[in-house]
Amino acid sequence: MPSDSPKLLRLSRATNQLWLRVAAVTVLSLYAAFANAAALKLSAPDTVRTLILKHVSAFDAKRADTTEDEEAEQISDEGDTLARVRRARKEIPGLLETEGYFSPRIEVEQEPNGRTLVRVTPGRRTTVREVEIRFAGELAADKDERQARRAALVAAWPLTKDQPFTQAAWAAAKGKLLADVSSHDFAAARIAESAVDVDPERAAARLLVVVDSGPAFRLGAIDLQGLSLYNRDLVERYNVLREGEPYDYERLVALQNALQSTPYFSGAIVEIDRDPALADATPVRIAITEAEPRRFGVGVGFSSNTGARSEVNYRDANLFGRAFELNSSVRVEEKRQSAFADVFLPQTHSGFRDAAGITWLNEDIQNLVTQRFSVGVQRMRTLQRSTVRVSLNYQREITRPEGAEEQVSTAFTLNYGADVRTVDNPADPRRGYSAGFQIGGGARALLSDQNFLRLYGRAQYFQPVAESGTLILRGEGGYTIAPSSQGIPQDFLFRTGGSQSVRGYDYQSLGVAEGSAVVGGRTLMVLSSEYVYWVSGPWGVATFVDAGDAKDTWNDMRLKLGYGVGGRWRSPAGPLGMDVAYGQEDKKFRLHFTLAIAF
Repeated sequence: MPSDSPKLLRLSRATNQLWLRVAAVTVLSLYAAFANAAALKLSAPDTVRTLILKHVSAFDAKRADTTEDEEAEQISDEGDTLARVRRARKEIPGLLETEGYFSPRIEVEQEPNGRTLVRVTPGRRTTVREVEIRFAGELAADKDERQARRAALVAAWPLTKDQPFTQAAWAAAKGKLLADVSSHDFAAARIAESAVDVDPERAAARLLVVVDSGPAFRLGAIDLQGLSLYNRDLVERYNVLREGEPYDYERLVALQNALQSTPYFSGAIVEIDRDPALADATPVRIAITEAEPRRFGVGVGFSSNTGARSEVNYRDANLFGRAFELNSSVRVEEKRQSAFADVFLPQTHSGFRDAAGITWLNEDIQNLVTQRFSVGVQRMRTLQRSTVRVSLNYQREITRPEGAEEQVSTAFTLNYGADVRTVDNPADPRRGYSAGFQIGGGARALLSDQNFLRLYGRAQYFQPVAESGTLILRGEGGYTIAPSSQGIPQDFLFRTGGSQSVRGYDYQSLGVAEGSAVVGGRTLMVLSSEYVYWVSGPWGVATFVDAGDAKDTWNDMRLKLGYGVGGRWRSPAGPLGMDVAYGQEDKKFRLHFTLAIAF
């Protein structure tokens, strides 16, 4: 008998293992049965399926789309399934109404595998059949200008007949109507009544909106707050609002933006009192936050044109306590060293800004050493999309071309320039254009060594291509009218090549050969075509073709071709580019870094 004890022990262990397996199978079977009973499966057209799964709490997107094997891993109970069905029946009709489905049918079925199926048939989508817009208040007056305004508002209503009705479109249409009314004259406008009458059988909706414009507002006195460093006259120089003029929201925004763009203020809020009782002369409140007037900065960087650089700058927006703005900088680069100091006077009441400045430059580029000292005055005016400048400038320049004679030139010049920019985003343009031109010159009779007149123009055009591409076209042209280039400072002649001009060639390497140096010529032409494709997020790729040259006469000009590819990254300052370009003339590859913004 004792010899049989080990056999009995092994039999006992085998029996226990069998019972454990049976229990495990039983638990897993019950587990799967309960899970299948509890999991809800949704059957609905694609137009509403995603909406239901996202917003109806009875469904879980992962449960509704899992396989049968995956569902067996979820556990619940039958009571939970019934609760989910009740929530589905309650929430789905209200949700579908927001999308214009007012007669949905909801059916619940038990599938052979134990799962519960919720079948949703949304029915016909309701469309707009009639729109009635009424006006009350001053806007309802029987005057020609009021009638024209009402007609324009009705014509601009976006949710028109035969369009699908949705709550989002209905709310957006009412919001736009109210904004259009309240942005001009009627600052206290409100939606007095709005209603939607839906006929579920015909799937048709009738819309009614009543807008009470209230009285017409006119601007009163300005209440200015927040000034400490500066006096009230400084704000008045930027103020375009006049007491008694009709209220116009855009003009308030324009003043706010003008104040915020000055170096004096870090913030500005311009608003009116919308109390209808004050409509005849509503106070204009301007709340100012003054900026710290003095700033000191240090920076380092690198340019593929002029190499590594370091810079120190200092700015004082309240020089001498009179709101004069001092901008000064010292910059040291591998190929160029420069310093300047400009003093800007506060803007005049007519919108002009005057400045005086002094500049020193020393550079060695393409074996041409240039030393320049200049002093000048400028008057500038900036409008919404354009800037104009007129200046008087005196400069003395020494040039030392390697392998040629040193030249000294002086010029006293009168210059005029203008720029216009119409783009969707100046820091990252995809649509629009920018253009500018300059004209300036000097005469022997007025402190210049040579009679000359310099003409220069440039333009950029941006065109979106599909959803992710942008085509950029760029051109430059210049001509200095003079008997020769002798006695004319390099500022009034032309060289090209490098980033932002003709890629594939060194910076300012295209010009007139003098000794072993490259100096400026009297003619310039540059053409460029570039395509940028934004691959993912802030990353893009570009391909481009550039062509250009600068010579002393048009007959000498031969456009040099450069082409290549590059990468783009959308930085806060604008798209940064790194391009590899091939210069066909000298058969070399070169690396260029660019900041692709609208000039």
